[in-house]
Amino acid sequence: MGNLYRVRKLKIGRTQQMDDLARAAGELYSQVVVWFWRTVRHKDLWLKAKHLMRWLTSALLHAHSSDAVVQSFFAALASWHGRRKDEPEAHPPRRRKHYYRVQWKSPAIRVTDGMLRLSNGNGNEPLIVPWPHGLPCQVEMGWDGTQYELRATYRVQPLALPQTGEVAGIDLGEVHLAVAHDGTHTTILNGGYVRAVRRYQNKLKGKRDAYIDRKKKGSQRRRRSIQAKKRRLQKVAYQLKDALHKLTTNLVSTLDKQVVQTVVIGEIRAIRKGPNFDHGPTANQRLHQMPSGIVRHMLTDKARMLGMEVVLVDEHYTTQSCPACGRRYKPKGRLYRCRNKQCGFVYHRDGVGAMNIRKKYTNSGSVVGAMASPTGVRYHAHLPRSAALTGSDREGIPAL
Repeated sequence: MGNLYRVRKLKIGRTQQMDDLARAAGELYSQVVVWFWRTVRHKDLWLKAKHLMRWLTSALLHAHSSDAVVQSFFAALASWHGRRKDEPEAHPPRRRKHYYRVQWKSPAIRVTDGMLRLSNGNGNEPLIVPWPHGLPCQVEMGWDGTQYELRATYRVQPLALPQTGEVAGIDLGEVHLAVAHDGTHTTILNGGYVRAVRRYQNKLKGKRDAYIDRKKKGSQRRRRSIQAKKRRLQKVAYQLKDALHKLTTNLVSTLDKQVVQTVVIGEIRAIRKGPNFDHGPTANQRLHQMPSGIVRHMLTDKARMLGMEVVLVDEHYTTQSCPACGRRYKPKGRLYRCRNKQCGFVYHRDGVGAMNIRKKYTNSGSVVGAMASPTGVRYHAHLPRSAALTGSDREGIPAL
């Protein structure tokens, strides 16, 4: 099991020192972009990060902060290399930056007397912020649209895996974000609120884009309209992320109370690929905007935080196969009714998918003909966000 991390964020306003640090990081990033592509163009030579880290630095930034700026460019370059096979139109990182995020690594971070001290280059004052928390392993300062924000990363030691426990299968979807089945109970995360926020996001984009298109290019009104659009969309993005955090936390906490040891998640990343993907503009938009990837990552991190093992399995035909007799057909609606007259199995369609995902991993036999009704979870604003604060029965859950 790899390292686990948790992030604590703090709004810190805006000062001249913060602007100077962000501008220095932007200038350094721009130098990296210029010299890397200039070397490629004139020498046909692709430099490595270690070459530019020795060459390009900023007197205002800590040495490790300068290295982090160079490494971020090469991380973007590696991401482009990985994407261009599936996305030939993807562009490599070429844009210069006026401002850029600043990162501090462990040697430049100190917490003394409730103050977080972030060291900068020789002869420069450190950035000092009130900080009533522990010592992070990395800190990043970035712009959130209105002010600067510190993002402190903590390394968390996950709980040990239980010696015995249940296996739960999870089926990800668009109507219901996730449906989990542990052999006895079925829990459904209702995605109605998330879909409503996504619809509002799409309408807002269309409305603001139409308003911006009526403004003259380069005008002050156009620039202000673009900034207003970004602020509105960022607020909606925060609402969406908050809802996903609260719903996934509720599901993982439920599985923890049911003493689940292994979480098996159906892999649906290939649903957007293939010759049969085109289902029309409306269905295509819904499939492309499914938050299944974010939900999968949230479930994985929170389950591992509570000591569960996470496994991905192929989910093909899991919602079409009867878990009792194995007969396959494509159901319509949200209820699965087996067409085998001798079987007669009836259950929630996504619950059937979760059962079959669990069955694929455990190689268990057929389920019984009668199952308990699923338990639904709807979003509301007072659901907790942190999996470490939801009343787990086990001791030693790390809390920041």
